Amino acid sequence: MLGTRQYHAAPPGAPSAGGIAVLLVNLGTPAAPTAPAVRRYLSQFLSDPRVIELPRWFWWPVLHGVILRLRPARSARAYASIWTEAGSPLLTHSQALAAALQQTLQQDSPTPIRVELAMTYGEPAVPAALRRLIDAGYRRVLVLPLYPQYSATSTGAALDALADAIKTLRWPPELRTVSDYHDQDAHIEALARSVERHWAAQGRAERLLLSFHGIPQRCVTAGDPYAAQCRETAARLAARLGLQPDQLIVSFQSRVGREEWLRPYTDETLQQLARSGVGSVQVLCPGFAVDCLETLEEIAVENRERFLHAGGQRYEYIPALNDGADQVQALAALVRRHLQGWIPPAGPDSGA
Repeated sequence: MLGTRQYHAAPPGAPSAGGIAVLLVNLGTPAAPTAPAVRRYLSQFLSDPRVIELPRWFWWPVLHGVILRLRPARSARAYASIWTEAGSPLLTHSQALAAALQQTLQQDSPTPIRVELAMTYGEPAVPAALRRLIDAGYRRVLVLPLYPQYSATSTGAALDALADAIKTLRWPPELRTVSDYHDQDAHIEALARSVERHWAAQGRAERLLLSFHGIPQRCVTAGDPYAAQCRETAARLAARLGLQPDQLIVSFQSRVGREEWLRPYTDETLQQLARSGVGSVQVLCPGFAVDCLETLEEIAVENRERFLHAGGQRYEYIPALNDGADQVQALAALVRRHLQGWIPPAGPDSGA
């Protein structure tokens, strides 16, 4: 029947901001490091067909009958180990990054720019964040998922959440989206400088390991560009740092289930390095814009124990870029490039 869909719209007389909004989207986080909160988060996350590409008739009994009964308590303990007084590291780092990016973008822009943060899963949710921008009068929105490398399981899921939100709006704004920034020069430079700062403070290890989040191999076989983009990031970073092929290693972490994921696996790689006589390793996670459970607990703690237990002597995690100046400047450059045509040139002859 026509005319039955309910739409959200800005209230009559809503202000016209005349500016541009940048919507940063990250994965998401539980609201608290407790089993009930983790269960709610995992239920939303693992129900997404982008994340688990299995028939619902097969996956639903596994998810609700097994995983959501057993995993929340174990994951809650892991979250509790990295939780801070300010809350979830992923959320607080993302909020700090959004604030720093807005300040940087606004410094030299003739047009008001607002940076808003949203999460694909959990809060702040994409629909609510987009409605806040609409209600504030922003009619042009650039959507920037905080994933340097594109995968349907991450960036694709974020864009799905955006599309679902758009369906609820009677008058959607103009939209632009960023697919990836894995080979952006400023991003590679930011990664390189973070490594160099670590080297200056701690010295070099025998190996630099780049650990990216894994995805099932069948996703790549189906056409996902993620693995190729991860290796492109690694190649560019190795060239920038002047590393030889045997000094930098690429691996993939966080696999679940029994199917084949992208190889080599981070945990197995670290154990093999230690057993082969490599005494020191430094680990960087270039696929994570900010630190989170997968970096602070899985890499910095769990895999450190694996490496040392296998015979390694020195293990160091190099933090994510977070809201550091290098990442802020790199993302600002990326945003400015995508905003071309929306922001008038500054100056007396611009016609602004």
